[in-house]
Amino acid sequence: MALVSKAGSSYCIRSDITRGRTGQNVAFGVVNNVEAPIMKEKSIKFSSLSCKNARVAQFFPLETVGFRSKRRNSVIVAASPPTEDALIATEPLTKQDLVGYLASGCKSKEKWRIGTEHEKFGFEIKTLRPMKYEQIAELLNGISERFDWEKVMEGDKIIGLKQGKQSISLEPGGQFELSGAPLETLHQTCAEVNSHLYQVKAVAEEMGIGFLGIGFQPKLGLKDIPVMPKGRYEIMRNYMPKVGSLGLDMMFRTCTVQVNLDFSSEADMIRKFRAGLALQPIATALFANSPFTEGKPNGYLSMRSQIWTDTDKDRTGMLPFVFDDSFGFEQYVDYALDVPMYFVYRKKKYIDCTGMTFRDFMAGKLPCIPGELPNLNDWENHLTTIFPEVRLKRYLEMRGADGGPWRRLCALPAFWVGLLYDEVSLQSILDMTADWTSEEREMLRNKVPKTGLKTPFRDGLLWHIAEDVLKLAKDGLERRGFKESGFLNEVAEVVRTGVTPAEKLLELYHGKWGQSVDPVFEELLY
Repeated sequence: MALVSKAGSSYCIRSDITRGRTGQNVAFGVVNNVEAPIMKEKSIKFSSLSCKNARVAQFFPLETVGFRSKRRNSVIVAASPPTEDALIATEPLTKQDLVGYLASGCKSKEKWRIGTEHEKFGFEIKTLRPMKYEQIAELLNGISERFDWEKVMEGDKIIGLKQGKQSISLEPGGQFELSGAPLETLHQTCAEVNSHLYQVKAVAEEMGIGFLGIGFQPKLGLKDIPVMPKGRYEIMRNYMPKVGSLGLDMMFRTCTVQVNLDFSSEADMIRKFRAGLALQPIATALFANSPFTEGKPNGYLSMRSQIWTDTDKDRTGMLPFVFDDSFGFEQYVDYALDVPMYFVYRKKKYIDCTGMTFRDFMAGKLPCIPGELPNLNDWENHLTTIFPEVRLKRYLEMRGADGGPWRRLCALPAFWVGLLYDEVSLQSILDMTADWTSEEREMLRNKVPKTGLKTPFRDGLLWHIAEDVLKLAKDGLERRGFKESGFLNEVAEVVRTGVTPAEKLLELYHGKWGQSVDPVFEELLY
């Protein structure tokens, strides 16, 4: 059994063998950054133990983490919709259980992996209009049948695919997302991206469908974007206008690429979280790729990043408390407990719980399900509805970059792996950013979407800091010994010239494109 223990201020995890409910021995393995049993059982038992006491085990269903498929000997990981709540905890969850859940992500350096997620816009090549759900369903079914993916259903609707440790899912406006497997090297990451794009294109091209790598829908308004038949998105669509002016744009018209990285301990998590937050504006600038809205320049280099500034202030932003001396797993739990919820998933339905908090849920005070208490599934689901620039789950997600063409899909994980998976580079970043104030970090976050690398910072430009940061990323990759530094070539050109991808698109728009955005669909076609 995975046992979480606390020693001093740092949490850690160790592995053991436990017995399943049928008396079988259960061996634990790592699945998509989660320690998971590799067996087919209805449920498994996790204990959260501390130095002070040992609590009664909490239950949550096996489908949360993984099982062996009968049809193929492959591990399947959870994809939306959330898994059914087969068992309720034998005791109410405590805050310590929620802390232990995050701490269970700690793993030794040799087990660190790289998980890459990227979204893209599907469109009809003849009309440039977005794919309708019916076309998406045809595409998903085609990929499933031709390339042997498992189908993910919500009711009678296909909403995603699973294969091994990878999953394909739909964002609210039909954006097509690959959530990649946790992989050891960037060569494997780039091979995964290439394989995915090959499979998608093999089916999509026969349908007259193309895919666009950009951060914001360049041509069409909100009213022109189809709505995907997923219950959680209906709840979000009703709630977003109540808490910000751009939340619907975020849902329906943005695409991102992000990388998910591991940590070895609470102290390691803190260092990576701080470095990631401080440098997120630099990543936003390097990958800025969304300068058009409804056919015209929008005044920003990363409209996608700008949209997050007025989506929902309760669940977004730069999280200044991460830089407090008291920060750790517990402080992130305190933050997440007070972020308003979107939903609870029960009996294969999403129940609207907007405006209430997980803290209310822990006290049995949700009007939508009065008296009911949460389990770890609910906590896991809630963490996916929080959207800061860096997000903590059982790993760290770097969330600041626009979607882009395939070479940049390999460059983003290369950038962050070089900085955060190498001790020398990580410490250099922490030293470099140690005296940056909360106000300066916030200023960069707010100005970079508009001015990119030309954002003034102290006695120079952000561009000059990006030069130093890129060198640290390259050095970090070289010390890893996998010959991965070539994946940084895409961003090396941006840093060398100071010209972001968005500025190149604007130059084309005002030049040979004749002030039309239509050619971008060919320029950034996968």
